Amino acid sequence: MTASSTPGALALAACDAVLFDFDGTLADTAPDLAAAVNQMRHARGLAAAPLERLRPLASAGARGLIGGAFGIGPDHPEFAAMREEFLANYAANLRIETALFPGIDAVLDDLDARGVRWGIVTNKVARLTDPLVKLMHLDTRAACVVSGDTTPYSKPHPAPLLHAAEALGVDPRRAVYVGDDLRDVQAGEAAGMATIAAAYGYCGNEVPPSQWNASYVADTTATLLALLQHVGKAA
Repeated sequence: MTASSTPGALALAACDAVLFDFDGTLADTAPDLAAAVNQMRHARGLAAAPLERLRPLASAGARGLIGGAFGIGPDHPEFAAMREEFLANYAANLRIETALFPGIDAVLDDLDARGVRWGIVTNKVARLTDPLVKLMHLDTRAACVVSGDTTPYSKPHPAPLLHAAEALGVDPRRAVYVGDDLRDVQAGEAAGMATIAAAYGYCGNEVPPSQWNASYVADTTATLLALLQHVGKAA
């Protein structure tokens, strides 16, 4: 069944803007994030953790990667210091292997060509988000960039998405949010937005994307393109 014949086509046509998560949705940042935490393991005389093990955890940032590499969580007495070490390592090497997922260029090009505004809403802190978005030449294209510390709350709280909608001047109910983590869908739903689960991304949850209660699921970036081509086409 094609995207144009799905029940979701009509609802997406009523949307005026698209918001994207960054890590695992727009960009494949996992190799550089994994390198930052493996630099920590190397400093401690430990072998590198395999990328295959760390990749699904990339959307959870420092918490997920440190947890995957060292088996500790935020309640551990050394976690705060290790988080700062990780962030410093990552900040020094933001874009070594990071690139847009194959097919995302076509998605963004289509939105730009049709005059559909789009933005980025990520839990990554601004001191990492802003330079990376600039390095990827998205800063002049995105209509807004909202980081994890832009508002007092991060996803799954709806505040970052509501802030983005306000920045774009759109009713949240006329926006769609695309993300590869359950928290993205929860935040989008709480903000009153349509949601698309980016099942091609990291999806580091025990619950599969098909069970996140997203409005739609995009298994590939080609499916995402087909879905988003309906945005802005309301009669």
